Amino acid sequence: MDTLKGRDLLSLADLSADELHELLQLAAQMKAGKVDLKCNKVLGLLFYKASTRTRVSFSVAMYQLGGQVIDLNPNVTQVSRGEPLVDTARVLDRYLDILAVRTFEQKDLQLFADYAKIPVINALSDTEHPCQVLADLLTVQECFGSIKGVTLAYLGDGNNMANSLLLGCAMAGMNVRIATPAEYEPDAAIVEQASAIAGDRSEVTVTNDPIVAANGACVLYTDVWASMGQEDSANDRIPIFQPYQVNQKLLSIADNHAIVLHCLPAHRGEEITDEVIEGSQSMVWDQAENRMHAQKALLASLLGAGN
Repeated sequence: MDTLKGRDLLSLADLSADELHELLQLAAQMKAGKVDLKCNKVLGLLFYKASTRTRVSFSVAMYQLGGQVIDLNPNVTQVSRGEPLVDTARVLDRYLDILAVRTFEQKDLQLFADYAKIPVINALSDTEHPCQVLADLLTVQECFGSIKGVTLAYLGDGNNMANSLLLGCAMAGMNVRIATPAEYEPDAAIVEQASAIAGDRSEVTVTNDPIVAANGACVLYTDVWASMGQEDSANDRIPIFQPYQVNQKLLSIADNHAIVLHCLPAHRGEEITDEVIEGSQSMVWDQAENRMHAQKALLASLLGAGN
């Protein structure tokens, strides 16, 4: 995908609907072994938050492309001693070919993108998690043959996952329903943006009623009720979020062929039950694998990898 070469991916809104579709097709082809792209490049991972799937999937994807990975642990670099991000960004630009940043503030990602000429990828921020949604859409595409017209219901906290699912589903032509407790809704500006993207092609719904969201849905999706940095409020949130738990009762009102997704890690017994995550309708492990395939396609596209 030459159109993505050299660009940043800070938000799914950085892609057009056609580019999103092409990226998913490339990921599917690479996963099936029909396309083999290579690039002798270096990826830097600058992660201010803990990570398992994002760190490992990016690393394996880059190695499979023939490149190398440098894990830039903030605790052992000068950023931990207060080096300005603008200085770090300009230096890393001279060493690396591409940089994935996992951080808190979206504005820090934008700063890296402004001061580094190399592509910068949002590997998670408090506002968005675009790489996860690429894998989610790839999984839905595999399960249903097409993503257009599929209805996804997300239940839980209106966090970065809810925000990115709103944008990704709207761009893909999916119906998206977000059900959260009052005062835990997703970012209002992103809801408005997703609605504008969807237009009259698909539906964007934000509700406080989990039953309304789950009824007839093809995909039930959830995430932890307290994201990284919110651990102190985790116990207080449990009674508030309990009605949004993805359990067998909620799954029974979804479409008969519905699948269940969770971006992981999961707090079993809280946002999802053991019965559901280990059940026959769970596609959570395929979803986790698809992080690698989707990100390999993304890396190949941003770096202009060739055969």
